[in-house]
Amino acid sequence: MGDSTTIQASADVAESARLGARTRVWHLAQIRENAVLGADCNIGRGAYIGPGVVLGDGCKIQNHALVYEPARLGDGVFIGPAAVLTNDEFPRAVNPDLTPKTEDDWHRVGVTIGTGASIGARAVCIAPVTIGEWALVAAGAVVTKDVAPHALVVGVPAHRVGWVGRAGKPLRPEGDQWVCPDTGERYTQVGERLTPVG
Repeated sequence: MGDSTTIQASADVAESARLGARTRVWHLAQIRENAVLGADCNIGRGAYIGPGVVLGDGCKIQNHALVYEPARLGDGVFIGPAAVLTNDEFPRAVNPDLTPKTEDDWHRVGVTIGTGASIGARAVCIAPVTIGEWALVAAGAVVTKDVAPHALVVGVPAHRVGWVGRAGKPLRPEGDQWVCPDTGERYTQVGERLTPVG
């Protein structure tokens, strides 16, 4: 445990989990074996962090979000209330012969989320997918393919409808560039990718 880490009494944190300094774990949250949480993370009520999941510094996992192993989250990632990061491409409770599946009967695949990206409330990310840095997945979206950095995606299945800057606000077109209305940051678009100017 890091300095000034706070864990509410009703939370369930495995002894082998590593929590960074100033990380807070709220009521009824569960942090499983060998999970690694960076400094200054906030794990909301009833959230679940699976075995071996890795969170960077400053991540915010809202109430009742489910982050299944082997997810990897960069620094400053936001996971909205009741969002789900899955880990099984072909989910079944039993094998074809109806015997219960065991750990040896499936291969976990994970969701990877880049620095500063946000996943909206009740969104579902179907592994294996990668969400690029500073991307924004809208509430209720279902992500079935990789999301480019700075992309704003919505819908079922999720598709890009715009771009967002590091402040999370939609970028506006200005000549041959995209501009953040809050920070003034500028980007150029090449194909389905944005590149910062300067």
